[in-house]
Amino acid sequence: MKLNRLMISHPSIWISLILLVASSVRAGDGSFAELVNQIQPKMVKIYGAGGLRGLEAYQSGIMIAADGHILTAWSYVLDTEGIRATLHDGRSFQAELIGVDPWLEIAILKIDADGLPHFNLGRAVHGRVGERVLAFSNLFGVATGSEPVSVQRGVISAVTRLTARRGVFQTAYEGPVFVLDAMTNNPGAAGGGLTNIDGDLLGLLGNELKNRQNNTWLNYALPVEAIRESAEAMIAGRPQVPPEKNRIPVRQPVNLEGLGIGMVPDVVDATPPFVDAVASGSPAAEAGFAPDDLVLFVGDVLVPSIGALQRTCERIESGGTLRVLVRRGEDLKKLELHTEIPAAVPGTTGANTP
Repeated sequence: MKLNRLMISHPSIWISLILLVASSVRAGDGSFAELVNQIQPKMVKIYGAGGLRGLEAYQSGIMIAADGHILTAWSYVLDTEGIRATLHDGRSFQAELIGVDPWLEIAILKIDADGLPHFNLGRAVHGRVGERVLAFSNLFGVATGSEPVSVQRGVISAVTRLTARRGVFQTAYEGPVFVLDAMTNNPGAAGGGLTNIDGDLLGLLGNELKNRQNNTWLNYALPVEAIRESAEAMIAGRPQVPPEKNRIPVRQPVNLEGLGIGMVPDVVDATPPFVDAVASGSPAAEAGFAPDDLVLFVGDVLVPSIGALQRTCERIESGGTLRVLVRRGEDLKKLELHTEIPAAVPGTTGANTP
């Protein structure tokens, strides 16, 4: 009450407080804008495979070396030889995929350029619960050319181990992640950068994930400490060895043959995944598979070969419904395959059926 009477009797105090708050906000906004301007040149817009609804052909990346090495998320977008990387100044480069770590789901790209602004992965900065952070990414593909990527402000809500799944896929990594209170889990955001308010890189925004415990989308980032060694090894050309402690065994992986799908013989390194035969009365037949279908996507993963299809199925737990995109002649067909293997498959129909 005394304070209220003081304010009423001395309105100049109100004015002083308002001016003080306003000047603080202006100063804060100014320093924030300067920080964003320092980080934007280190961000990269990446374009590649995809283009269908739910399979956007873009994502984000961060420059980690002056000679053009880019750290990003490993996804179907990179499953093409035509990867393009667009820098902050609008320059666009053909990008080469030089390394992939499927357990961390990160990848390294290389463009032919020098003297680029970049983050230093060797700088030891640790994120803390409650720390204010900035998330930089080309979410929804809003930015093109020299336009700056989007920036979100948030807080690290928790540092915990990853327990989530993408559709019917289990994540191969169960190490520590930063859980964020900002809505960073958006198309195109994967591969973006997470920094503190000093501009230091804290982590990499991960692929879209849904928490398997409460069925909610997870906004998270992989800490730099978790990915530094792998990224440096890929740049040096050293092969990646899966850390056994971070591998999740799939108890009953999807078996295409058990579901009634017979593929053409895998005779070369990149045999296209054509369906050779379909068992009548099988889950594949019920889903609408037919001989000569070319499998393009399993879930959100591009499968350019039979080998890629087999590796993808090894990461899927049986018992759910799997979305599969196939090409049939000149048409694209979206099929839903129930992956519960029946007790017996009657017989197959197709090119090799007598």
